[in-house]
Amino acid sequence: MGRAHDDLSVRHYGASPGSHAHDHFQILLGLDGVLELEVQGRGQRVGTGDGLVIAPGDRHDFEALGGARCLVLDSADPAWARLRQQAPRREALGLAQYLASACAAGQPRARQFGPALLMEAWAAAAATARVRRAIDWPGLQVWAKAHVTAPLSVADLAARVHLSAAQFSERCRQELGTSPMAWLRDLRMDQARQWRAQGLPVAEAARRSGYRSPSALTAALRRQGLTPPAKRDD
Repeated sequence: MGRAHDDLSVRHYGASPGSHAHDHFQILLGLDGVLELEVQGRGQRVGTGDGLVIAPGDRHDFEALGGARCLVLDSADPAWARLRQQAPRREALGLAQYLASACAAGQPRARQFGPALLMEAWAAAAATARVRRAIDWPGLQVWAKAHVTAPLSVADLAARVHLSAAQFSERCRQELGTSPMAWLRDLRMDQARQWRAQGLPVAEAARRSGYRSPSALTAALRRQGLTPPAKRDD
C-alpha cells in the first residue's frame, strides 16, 4: 500500500527550469518522448519505458526539446535507496501506462497502490539481475562448432546453457544483438569459409557445415563477400 507521503502523477516536460534538488526520492518512468537529464553532473536519459531514481539532495536539471511525458513518483520511502542503480524491466512500461491513465481518470486506487506496485517492479528487476546466470558465449561457440553438422535448434543451444528457448533468445538479442539461429548461421559460415581457405572441396565443406548443397554454401559465401577460390571442385 502506498505511503501517505507518496505522490504519483503524470508530468509533461519541455524547456529546462534550471538546476534544483528535492528532499525526497523522485522516480521517473518514461511514457512518451525523451527526457534528457543531468544528475549530479552525470548525463542521464529517460525514453519510453526507461526508469530513473533520483535520490534526495541530488541536484538535477532536465530538458525535453521535443516534449516528454513521464509517470513521476515523489516518495520519502528509504527503500528506494537500494534500487537507485537498477532500472525496471521493459514490462514495467505497461504498468506505468496503466497508472498514468488511472491517475488521469482520477482513480484513487491508482494513487493509493501505484507506488507499491512500482517499487515491486523495480525490486523484481534488481533480483533478476542478481541471479541471472552469465552465458559463456566463447564456450558455447566451441561446442556449437564441434556439432556444426548436427541440426541444432534454439532449444538445443538453450539447454546447453541451462535456459529455456525463450530466455536464451532474449539473452542472445540483448547480449549479441542477433537471433540464436542467425548467430549459429554466421558461425557455420565462418567455419565453412575456414575450411575452404584450407583447400577443402566445396561439397565437403558444405556437408560438414550443415548446408543442404554445395551451391547453397557458395551462394551464402558470395552474399557475404567471401567468394570461394576460383578452382571448381564441386
